[in-house]
Amino acid sequence: MGKQISDTAINKQVPFKAPKSKLRKQEGRAAFLFILAPLVGYLLFILYPFLFSIYASFTTWNGLGYQEWTGLDNYIALINDDYFHKSLFNTLFMMLGIPIGLFLSLFLAMGLNRNIPGTTTFRVIYYIPVISSLAAISVLWQWAYNGDYGLVNQFLAVFGIDGPNWLQNKDTVKPALIIMTIWKGLGMSMLLYLAALQSVPKMYYEAAGLDGANAFQRFRYITLPMVKPVTFFLVITGIIGGAQMFTEINIMTPTGGPEYSSATVVFYIWQKAFTNLQMGYASAISVVLGLIIFIVTIIQFKLNDRSTFEM
Repeated sequence: MGKQISDTAINKQVPFKAPKSKLRKQEGRAAFLFILAPLVGYLLFILYPFLFSIYASFTTWNGLGYQEWTGLDNYIALINDDYFHKSLFNTLFMMLGIPIGLFLSLFLAMGLNRNIPGTTTFRVIYYIPVISSLAAISVLWQWAYNGDYGLVNQFLAVFGIDGPNWLQNKDTVKPALIIMTIWKGLGMSMLLYLAALQSVPKMYYEAAGLDGANAFQRFRYITLPMVKPVTFFLVITGIIGGAQMFTEINIMTPTGGPEYSSATVVFYIWQKAFTNLQMGYASAISVVLGLIIFIVTIIQFKLNDRSTFEM
């Protein structure tokens, strides 16, 4: 019995591992050099600042001097910070433009998906704001919203409406910014929806037509499920982008608007860090904002499970 086991062990085939050739080693080194630059960039400009900001959030620091450890004092101060509460509310309120923008984008994409003349021209026109400078667009809309000579109020005057000073009124500044952000992002969302609509097999609509489905039923049971992955992507990116809204606020309402009614969280972070030189406190706000974005993203992934994308 023992001899049979030893013979089996001897005769057992051991997989042969060929030594790496010189060319393969050179390819490995070249591949490592190619990924080295983005890896170093990630470590220096993303991971290190992220970890450092977490540490700084537990300190009192002006950006240059000594960092004094204060523990959870910055986070406790956030609980009673009315300006933080107001900026967080403003940020969430201006995200109301996300569903409005998605609806308009899908509506335009369905119109451009038809075989009508001039669709290519309209695609270019709608996409121009996407590739335009955000700072330049903010200046343009700041002029358009001017209460004395702005283009918006001139247009309303044609219908006998006396328009307000949009950016200097706490009741109109947030709707004005929402309209501008919708206009800015309409082209990108529209093109993504258009690509999704063009990938829907025509036989689905033909089969639904033969079954007697009307236009609304075809839209509800075919179009919406087929474009749901695009909607999911746009909602996630819209929330992340909306939470980081800063340039428009800094240019159009540089003081945060009347009664701080247009200041976003990122704008408040910028004020605390670079105006008041409270880097530690600003880092704490940044950490809280990052957690909020992370939690909302996780919730969206749970609500939009991949299985729901299937028809």
